[in-house]
Amino acid sequence: MKDNIDPEVIIIGGSYAGLSAAMALGRSLRNVLIIDSGLPCNRQTPHSHNFLTQDGEKPAEIARKAKAQVLAYPTVMWLDDSAIKGEKTQHGFRITTASGQSFTSKKLIVATGIKDLLPDIKGFAECWSISVVHCPYCHGYEIRNQKTAILANGEKALHLASLVNNLTDDLTILTSGKADFIPEQQAKLEKHNIKVLESEVVELEHDHGVLKNVFFKDGSKASFDAIYAPVPFEQHSDIPASLGCELTEHNHIQIDHLQRTSVAGVYACGDNSSGMRSVANAVSSGNLTGGMVNKELTEEEF
Repeated sequence: MKDNIDPEVIIIGGSYAGLSAAMALGRSLRNVLIIDSGLPCNRQTPHSHNFLTQDGEKPAEIARKAKAQVLAYPTVMWLDDSAIKGEKTQHGFRITTASGQSFTSKKLIVATGIKDLLPDIKGFAECWSISVVHCPYCHGYEIRNQKTAILANGEKALHLASLVNNLTDDLTILTSGKADFIPEQQAKLEKHNIKVLESEVVELEHDHGVLKNVFFKDGSKASFDAIYAPVPFEQHSDIPASLGCELTEHNHIQIDHLQRTSVAGVYACGDNSSGMRSVANAVSSGNLTGGMVNKELTEEEF
């Protein structure tokens, strides 16, 4: 970390959204401190897709290159640490880290991401983001025309099935319990030859994250190449909530069209505040956030 620079802006989270916000601010000569714990939620994902100029690149490589470019701006600092506490001050905010360091700033950007709450199914965690995925826009093309399952029930399963249906002719919904479809929904599944298995899933057999078979509680098994699973999540950091930032009904940080949270001076970007979960969207929201924070600082100073 560079010395002798008091940050005007602290960014918690140095992945794609945080780095994008930092670049916009660094280019306006704003003094910025990025605090990052080094645990991005997509760390198991082998390749990133649906992002112009970076399609098929490893996420870690995108982040490495982005970090190098951002830190080339002399007013941007980086700290390998975890932000564990946030407080309001008379002139802004104070952030305390796991190592005991404390920093103050006028504005705060939380680019902290989310934490996936994976089901207690043997092998699921090892397959997550490799052959068990969350998004057809991020991963669907790569697993097209393969034997595919959707691990969900009811409306969530039907929504995913509608998106995945044109990517494969071999699609099965694993409800892991009694199916919850109204007659109209069931008719749609039958129309598109989408099968439904109700037996409870207990294990995913895999080879280094590459799915082989699904084992069920009744002793049966089925082979699949890939599974879509819309798992629940929680905020990766409790700092936004501790500062009073409101959450949406879907547990995202509530923001307005300028990325502002419900707390003055606190902005949010990336997965923690958007259901559009992709590297491209994180970069876009971070870029907007950096610009809006600089605009707010300028209006206060000019």
